[in-house]
Parts: sequence; structure tokens; C-alpha cells
Amino acid sequence: MFDKAGAQHTDEALEIAINTARKHGISHLVVAGTKGDTARKALTAVRETGLKLVVVTHSTGFGKDGVQEFDPELREEIESAGHRVYTGVHVLRGLGKAVKNRVGWSEEELVAHTLRIFCQGVKVCVEMAAMAADAGMVPCPGDIVAVAGTGRGADTVAVIATAPSHKFFDIKVRSIVAKPFDF
Repeated sequence: MFDKAGAQHTDEALEIAINTARKHGISHLVVAGTKGDTARKALTAVRETGLKLVVVTHSTGFGKDGVQEFDPELREEIESAGHRVYTGVHVLRGLGKAVKNRVGWSEEELVAHTLRIFCQGVKVCVEMAAMAADAGMVPCPGDIVAVAGTGRGADTVAVIATAPSHKFFDIKVRSIVAKPFDF
């Protein structure tokens, strides 16, 4: 869909995601958010749509020990608007990263690298589906529209059938609606 990966596609990716949710009667839009730029745009985009927004952030300490990258004021704004922000262990990082650092290999990284065959955004969409299901923030089982990207912004939209992380292989990618061609 997009010739190249990148944040320049965020607005269009969000529009595609909202239209996809409407078309398929899906109630939840799950968006990746590192610092808050994409989440802020998503909050504006879902106003008056009836969609429930769930923003999945990096875990605290993802980039630097003890530091949460997501804007705390934006978190409050999103939650005050009746939406949710989830911060927790990344399904495809957490314990597997510790094992890899110790012994050089982890199952989680194998799954993550396999999903990256499609693109980084698809990997993040699938991971967020499990994380949001684990947190009870999305229907499970149920379908969501997930929005993620390559680095910053959003360039990937997917319809995902949710499952919790302990049933990770029950997650289904129903449709990759948009993704970068050259990633």
C-alpha cells in the first residue's frame, strides 16, 4: 500500500484503520505509541466515531532503565476521554530478552523475527493484540484493528483476531490492510 515505511503515512494509516473498523463492525482501535505523536493523532481521529481507543506504549525502561517514554499528560488526556493506555511487558521481549542475553537464543525473538518477514508494523500489531488482550482492554476473543509502524509514526494497519499471550498461536491476522512495500 505505501511505497516506503515511515511516519509520513500516519494520518492515512489512521484513516484506513477507522474505515476498516467501521466496515467490519469492529469496536476497538489499538495503536502503538512510543512518545505520543501517533496516539495524539489517533485520539483526534476517533472523536465522534464511537470507536474505543487503546494505546499500547513501550514498557517502562524499554529505552533507558526506569524511564517511561510516553507523555504522561497525553496519557491523562486519553484516559479522561474514556479511552485506555496500556504499559506493560512486551510479549515478544520480556523474559525472552533476558534468556537471550544469557544463553544467546529465545523463542520470543524467533517469533518476532518471523513476523518481521511481513514488516515491523505487522509484528507490533500482533504483539499489541496479545498485550491488550492480557490487560482486558479489548474483546477476547474478538477482532481489533491494530495500527503500528516502522520506527516512528504509523504505516501498518491490520485486522487481528485477539488471544491472550498464553494462547499466542490462536491469534489470527485476518487482514493486512496497509503496510509499507519497501521496509
